[in-house]
Amino acid sequence: MERRPSGAPRARGVTRLIGIAALLAAPLLASLAAQAPAPGTTLDRIRAAGRIRLGYRSDARPFAFKDSTGQPAGYSTALCGAIADAVKQEPGLSAAAVEWVPLAVDERFAALQQGRVDVLCGAETITIARRGQAAFSTPIFPGGVGALVRSDAPIRLRQILSGKEDTFRPTWRAAATQVLQARAFSAVQGTTAETWLTTRIRDLQVIAEVSRVSGYDAGVQGVLDRKADVLFGERAVLLDAAARHQAAADLLVIDRLFTDEPLALGVPLGDDAFRLLVDRTLNRLYRSGEINGIYAKSFGEPDQAARTFFRSNTFPE
Repeated sequence: MERRPSGAPRARGVTRLIGIAALLAAPLLASLAAQAPAPGTTLDRIRAAGRIRLGYRSDARPFAFKDSTGQPAGYSTALCGAIADAVKQEPGLSAAAVEWVPLAVDERFAALQQGRVDVLCGAETITIARRGQAAFSTPIFPGGVGALVRSDAPIRLRQILSGKEDTFRPTWRAAATQVLQARAFSAVQGTTAETWLTTRIRDLQVIAEVSRVSGYDAGVQGVLDRKADVLFGERAVLLDAAARHQAAADLLVIDRLFTDEPLALGVPLGDDAFRLLVDRTLNRLYRSGEINGIYAKSFGEPDQAARTFFRSNTFPE
């Protein structure tokens, strides 16, 4: 009698299971392939395309915006320009073109994940959730959430927002909550300010209207039009928006940071070599002091806190 190899039935069963698993996984793999960038490292893709694509927010002045001629400008775009120069020093990339890609606030991380851009040049806060979507460079700016109001906003509201109320009074929390009740607050959709605002209102058990605006310009206009009492967002952006607005006298940025949020450039996940190139470029700017001139063009001469920030983010080669 012919003997069947002892492992044959089990082997066929395993093969059958593998085949079923492959069929079940196929739609998922196809979906992931459609979303994923072309295989290879970021430098490989840049070399194949003949260009480096720098994604930037066109409404996040002074970090990234379009100037009067329609060209990208701002602090973060200047840093990305230095990174593009560093990329051109890599073998076979000296002739690589630089393509600036304007991105809406709600598409920027998807654009990076899909390989439509190679670097995000904006005002991106490093968060745990975002680390699942992008890798981040060395921090480039000591950011944080601030608040913008009309200059004629009620003084109690301004005091509560600035933290100048007497916090030692037993009734302070109740009084603060009462002042904030029935107010209209706004934040730019898809920013950490939106997340912080939603969480803070819930924690304080405040009943208030929260609106999500498409950008800072729309948010500022909403405050001027009294559609919102307060606009929360990156304080440096709020300061710039208020200072350059034709109704600047009617706007006030509260002298307070509600959060401490280091900002960074976004780079593709899983490409440590490219992230190292970006970090090495920033490190050179910090060590040489070139960062001071770049910073001054957007924010004025760096104060002691800014200089300390750059020193603390400078590393030995």
